[in-house]
Amino acid sequence: MKPKILITRKLPEKVIRYAKQYFQVEMWNSETKPIPRNILLEKVENKDGLLCLLTDNIDDEIFKCALNLKVIANLAVGFDNIEVNLAKKHNVIVTNTPGILTETTADLSFGLLIATARRMFEANTYIRENKWKTWSPFQLTGMDIYKANMGIIGMGRIARAFVKRAKGFNMNIKYFNRSRKLDVEEEDNISFSSFDEILETSDFICIFIPYSKDVHHLISATELKKMKKTSILINTARGGLIDEQALYNALLNGEISGAGLDVFEQEPISSDNPLLCLPNVVALPHIGSASEQTRLKMAYQSLDNLHSVLYNNNPINEVN
Repeated sequence: MKPKILITRKLPEKVIRYAKQYFQVEMWNSETKPIPRNILLEKVENKDGLLCLLTDNIDDEIFKCALNLKVIANLAVGFDNIEVNLAKKHNVIVTNTPGILTETTADLSFGLLIATARRMFEANTYIRENKWKTWSPFQLTGMDIYKANMGIIGMGRIARAFVKRAKGFNMNIKYFNRSRKLDVEEEDNISFSSFDEILETSDFICIFIPYSKDVHHLISATELKKMKKTSILINTARGGLIDEQALYNALLNGEISGAGLDVFEQEPISSDNPLLCLPNVVALPHIGSASEQTRLKMAYQSLDNLHSVLYNNNPINEVN
């Protein structure tokens, strides 16, 4: 008998054909709506494996009803939607998809930086609303990126890929991480700085650290007040790293110049979120890794993670 797995969101047919070679597959048949909680609890009861998304909260209630569950494959590099310690307690292996989305997310992060610095979305709206009547020397002026001071918080895979893009713009790059990365400093010619120095001296601050309760609201009103009035904040990591109310106040009061956000404290973000009313905010719907090629690779990797445990008891990309 093939192992039984549950997939919590509709995936492309070619991915499911691949999955059915190795598993008995049950899948929530919607691409845009998360699986309802009651159905997730019902369907996971007799499953050996679970392929889930960041939108699925995998907690003690899940583990208590999924007595056959041996492995969870999270279709993401982050896994803050899963109670990893509880998984370990219930002898459930948790896996993710590192590496695959590194370059794609770094592309998006730098694109978001450029769009925010040069006010591209604001300018696009300006044209669409028929406001462009003449050329003016200081119309919609933004910030230079070339040779600007770049401050990076966190130095994992995506941050390192981002550094390579920033170096193409001859940026002066400093980073803060819980531990120094001497090999990265030497190879990429970047400098380690204190957290406060990053805040106080950077023209651009980009966040790349994983989310945990320890770093909830890492950027709050206190940190925002330390930043330069001309600085721009970019976040493609996790929304909970920034206090959104404090960010709104800082942007509204001119304490910082702008923000580019691909992630939010509550996702999907509500249309009445005050950040969306600010012209100096570029907001994206968590699309950091959203290229066709990368998302397919992530889906196949998630299935391979399930296979490695359920067939070989030899997990790859294990996080716990």
